[in-house]
Amino acid sequence: MSHELVKPVSIAILAMGGEGGGVLADWIVDLAEHAGYVAQTTSVPGVAQRTGATIYYVEFHSVKLAPHAPEPILALAPVAGDVDIVLCSELMEAGRAVQRGLVSADHTTLIASTHRVYSMTEKTAMGDARVDSQKFLETCRNAAKRFVATDFAAMAEQTGSVISAVLFGALAGVRALPFERADFEAAIERGGVGVETSLKAFDAGFTIATAADSIETRPAANDPPIKPLPADARLAALDARIRNDFPAAVQPTLHVGVRRLADYQDVAYGADYLDRLVPILRIGDGKGRERWELLCETARYLALWMSYEDTVRVADLKIRSGRFARVADEVKVESGQLLHINEYLHPRVDEIADTLPAQLGRWLMKPGWARMFIERMTREGRIVRTSSLRGFLQLYMVASLRGMRRRSLRFEREMTACRRWLASIVEIARDDYALAVEVAQCQRLVKGYGDTHALGMRSFTAIEAALPALRREGGAADRVRLLREAALADDSGKRLADLLGEWRLAA
Repeated sequence: MSHELVKPVSIAILAMGGEGGGVLADWIVDLAEHAGYVAQTTSVPGVAQRTGATIYYVEFHSVKLAPHAPEPILALAPVAGDVDIVLCSELMEAGRAVQRGLVSADHTTLIASTHRVYSMTEKTAMGDARVDSQKFLETCRNAAKRFVATDFAAMAEQTGSVISAVLFGALAGVRALPFERADFEAAIERGGVGVETSLKAFDAGFTIATAADSIETRPAANDPPIKPLPADARLAALDARIRNDFPAAVQPTLHVGVRRLADYQDVAYGADYLDRLVPILRIGDGKGRERWELLCETARYLALWMSYEDTVRVADLKIRSGRFARVADEVKVESGQLLHINEYLHPRVDEIADTLPAQLGRWLMKPGWARMFIERMTREGRIVRTSSLRGFLQLYMVASLRGMRRRSLRFEREMTACRRWLASIVEIARDDYALAVEVAQCQRLVKGYGDTHALGMRSFTAIEAALPALRREGGAADRVRLLREAALADDSGKRLADLLGEWRLAA
């Protein structure tokens, strides 16, 4: 007896750890099986993709089988060009689905969240390596038969659920499967976990997917809104100084800079920040260039330089109550559950010496028994559980060193370079305003700590050393910009070195 071959319905789910991709796959299988279809789900976990991306694959037979019909053979993994529905919990995952060929223009419905979770290559690059979200959206729109995209992550947060429930609602809303809304909701209820919040999130996803005209395909913003200065008399005095002494075009940057530095060190440090900008303020607005461009750029990058990353700052951020609350919210800790947070730390001799008073730090950096002892003690990384009293107190002790930061070796070195940079900007601006702006923006190279900071500082110093020769020739501003972009584009420093060598030979 022959049986007609019928293509099963295929659904691929691309999600990251903690987003409920497995639960979403189970809901779909349960939905199909309770309707009388044969269904199965498999998963292929990924590694080192932000929080660990996984492809969940669901297939179910598209017709209900007769009582004695043979069991169908369902695939274990998606096949490029042959997937009916693709669900993605993040915009880059949607791009990966297109890249893998899982999305086809003739029959694939692609449902994706437009928010971004940046990859390690985007985060660790010397410059701004973020991929243009609009390119992702355009690629997905062209690749799929139907593309449904909005910030589903924001909906999950607003409803107190996880993104899988919102995507499940969107899947019901596009009506690509032979089930009614009540069938989807029944699958959530049978799951028995977080039913109320999941149904609320489901409704949000269903509503946006059914209102095709209201689908918003712009990428979600990842930067938090700027908060006003706190109600503090000392900060209020700095706020008044900003309003009275600085032009309106620069005031928003200064407000943020002062707040950042007061949080990083103290209010007096914020006042020092404004003092350092006074010589730049006296230069003026650039005579026809964008108003106060040099002051704006210097203010931006000076705040970043003065709040450089060190062990004290890292420890401080890891023990803040807001971080514990954020982690608990991200992992959806429920009443009665215990949350443990493990921090993976690997301090090196350089970072320890940088934290010490300058004279002591220089002594520790010299070859000798002390350095050998510290190197032996720090050869392997440590795991510190900050949710325990012992682990919390360890980082609390490091964070409490903030009071002696101004006497530390790192502070001495950073502020020496910072003062030299500011003096160079002031001196150059008298003759070449455009070049001064480019020099101000070179601070982008100085960031992070450890190897990242060392490489950035080497690149910054190399450009700084080349300035006298560049100023003797025409087009110095353009050349500095090209040098900076070369340094940001190559974390090995080779591209910058090659460009400097080429120009020196040409001269």
